Amino acid sequence: MNNEINTGTKKKDLRNNIIVIALSVILVVVVVLYFLQNREHKSIVSEINTEKDSIQFELTQIASSYDSLKTENDTINEQLFVAQAKVKDLLLEVEQTKKVSYSKISDYQKQVSTLRGIMRDFVVQIDSLNRRNEQLMAENLEVKQQYKQVEQKNQQLNQEKERLQQNLKRASMLKTRDLMAEPINSRSKVTKFARRAEKIQIYFVLGQNVATERGAKNIYARIMRPDQLLMSKSEDNLFQFEDLKIQYSAMREVVYEGKDLPVAIFWDNTGEPELMTGTYTVNLFADGFEIGETTFTLQ
Repeated sequence: MNNEINTGTKKKDLRNNIIVIALSVILVVVVVLYFLQNREHKSIVSEINTEKDSIQFELTQIASSYDSLKTENDTINEQLFVAQAKVKDLLLEVEQTKKVSYSKISDYQKQVSTLRGIMRDFVVQIDSLNRRNEQLMAENLEVKQQYKQVEQKNQQLNQEKERLQQNLKRASMLKTRDLMAEPINSRSKVTKFARRAEKIQIYFVLGQNVATERGAKNIYARIMRPDQLLMSKSEDNLFQFEDLKIQYSAMREVVYEGKDLPVAIFWDNTGEPELMTGTYTVNLFADGFEIGETTFTLQ
């Protein structure tokens, strides 16, 4: 009987040992799995944080790049402001997000890619705008490659023709002599005092020139005060000079017949601008050329 009791006790102890061993094995497995899962979780978190840092860095670079984009186009400047605001908003969102998932990282990366593409489009567009004027100017000087030989020959012919035309224009240009400008008072006497001058008389002789086209011609006078203010009665007093329309002080139409022609032009000292003391400059223009210059002084 004692043997039976001992045998039962041993079996019970053996069963208990087996259970303890099994539980120990399970515990070890659970602990190992926990550490493996924890390590994997830390690795994932570290990888996500690295991606987050990379996204923040790239957004910071994009925002900085927008600061360097400059253009005088108001429409593009408004678009730049909106695009840069989106970049800064996304950067703020990324910085303030504490828990980030793979899906969120993927979404951020897509947005960064889109914003980067938009910025590149702006760079191309602004560069194109900045180069446009240079390209237009250069286009007039460049010769297209496929017509290079023909164009070069035509250019030489055109240049020779232009030289001849310029020589003819210079030869036909009106010339002045005995040019003088004098302030005169109410008695038509020359005065040197600004307060007494009622008119400025500009006198000159158009010299003989058989190459000049005959007929009616407008002679324009520009009188510049000592402070470099043009003495003109109206902003509408304009004439063509080279590629510009510029103001004149006084004008007179004459009929030129190729011979010496005395001419007098008067500027009345009424209204604005007032005469002041100092040295004045008078320039004469006709047929698109400057044909004379003189000065006078008022006290």
